[in-house]
Amino acid sequence: MSAELSARAIADAVRVGERSARRVIEDALARLAAAAPLNAVVPYDAARALAEADALDAARAAGEALGPLAGVPIILKDNLWDAGVECSAASESLVGFIAPDTATVVRRLRAAGAVVLARGNMDELGMGSLTARSRFGPAKNPHDLHRSPGGSSGGNAALVAADVVPIAIGSDTGGSVRQPAAWCGVYGLRPTRGVLSRWGLVPLASSMDTVGALTSNLEDLAACLDVMLGADPLDQTTTPRPPWRLDVALQEPPRGLRVGLMITPGAEASPEVWAQVERAAAKLSAQGAIVDRVGFEGLPEALLAYSAICAAEAASNLARFDGQRFGRPAPGDDAEAQARAARSRFGDEVRRRILLGHALGEDLLRRALATRGRVTEAIIGHLDHHDLLIGPTTPTVAAHHDDPEAGRLADLFTAPASLAGRPALSVPFGAVDGLPVGVQLIGRAYGEEALFTAAAALQA
Repeated sequence: MSAELSARAIADAVRVGERSARRVIEDALARLAAAAPLNAVVPYDAARALAEADALDAARAAGEALGPLAGVPIILKDNLWDAGVECSAASESLVGFIAPDTATVVRRLRAAGAVVLARGNMDELGMGSLTARSRFGPAKNPHDLHRSPGGSSGGNAALVAADVVPIAIGSDTGGSVRQPAAWCGVYGLRPTRGVLSRWGLVPLASSMDTVGALTSNLEDLAACLDVMLGADPLDQTTTPRPPWRLDVALQEPPRGLRVGLMITPGAEASPEVWAQVERAAAKLSAQGAIVDRVGFEGLPEALLAYSAICAAEAASNLARFDGQRFGRPAPGDDAEAQARAARSRFGDEVRRRILLGHALGEDLLRRALATRGRVTEAIIGHLDHHDLLIGPTTPTVAAHHDDPEAGRLADLFTAPASLAGRPALSVPFGAVDGLPVGVQLIGRAYGEEALFTAAAALQA
C-alpha cells in the first residue's frame, strides 16, 4: 500500500483537516467497487460508512480532538457484531440475523475514529481454509484470480492486499488470520489469547477463537492493536492491558534476540517456501539475532488434535441453531422438526464438522486434549530458551480453489500456536513464481514486542 493510503497517513491528514473523512471514505468506496472481481465483501451499506465519516468531519469542525485512527476505513469479517447490521457469518443459517450489539473491539476501533467500510467474505461460520464455502460464493486472491486468498478471513486479506483498506479485522481459530495473510502477502496477527475481547464474535471453537488483524504494514498493525487492547467486563477471559510499547519495539534492532528456527520432521513445507524461511532467519542473524535450529515433532498429530477439538467445540456451539433460540425461525410442528429444518441450512463442511464433533468418543477427545498439552509444553519449553520461534506460515503458496488437500493442510504450521494460546505473526517475505510467501513468528505469552521487533527487521 502506498504511504498516503496507510492508516497513519490517513489519520494524520484527517485530524489536521488536510483531507475530509468523507473524501477518504468516498475514495475507499471507489477502490472497493473496483475490487468487485475479488468477491471479497458481502453486500454493504455505503451510506452508513459515509454517515460515520460525516460525523467525524462534524466533530473536527466543532473543535473536538479526533482519535489515532481518524477516518481510517476498515473491513470487518462477517462474524463480528455491528449493532443494526446483518451478521450472517456467510451462512444461510444466519440470514436476517441483525446484530443486537457491537463487538467490543469494533466499538473501540470506532472510538479511535475508524470507519467501518464493509464486511469481508469468509468461509461459512469460520469453517474452512479457502474462503470457498460461503453463501456469497468464493473469494479470490488479488495476485491470481484463479487462486484462493486463504481462509476463513480470506475476504479481509484480499482487500488489504488489493490496497482497498489499510486494516481489516478478522478472527483466528486455527490460523484463519495468519494463513490468508501469508497467501495474500500481508501482515496477519493472532495476539496472545485474552488480550482482545471476543464479545460480539460469532464463536467457532471457544477455547481457541481470537480476534486478529490484517494490515499492509507493521505500523498500522501496532496502531490498531493498541486501540483494541484491554480487559472487557463482557468477556471474562480478557486480561488487563499489557504494558507494551509496540511503536518502540518497531524501532529496536533485533540484536541479541534469541530465535529458534523450527525444524519439523514429517511436516515439511515445499522447498521453495522453506528457502524463504531460511533466508528470513539468515536476515535476522545478519542483524544480530542469535539463531539456532530447534526440533519440533508431531505437527501432523497437532493438526489432528486441533481438528478434533475444533469439531467438538463447534458442535456444542452450534447446538443453539435450532430454529427457535438463535438464527432464523424454522418451520415445523414441534421442536425436533424445527431443529432439523434450521440445521438443514448448514453447508456441507459445517455439517461434516458437526457430525465429527458428535461422533468423537471420550477416548479420542481425551487423546486430542493430551496432544494439545504436549504441544503447549513443547512451545513453552522452546520459548524458555528463545524469545521467539520462526518457521513457515503455510506449507505452500496460495492454492487453487479446487485443491481441497492444500486447504486441509493449510493450518499445519498455524495450529500449534492456537492450541497453546501463544501470539503468532505472519510476515510477508519473498515470493515463489510471483505468489507471496508468509514467514510465521511465534512468541511467548504477551511477547508481542519481540515479534514486532523481528518483523520490522525482516521488513527492513
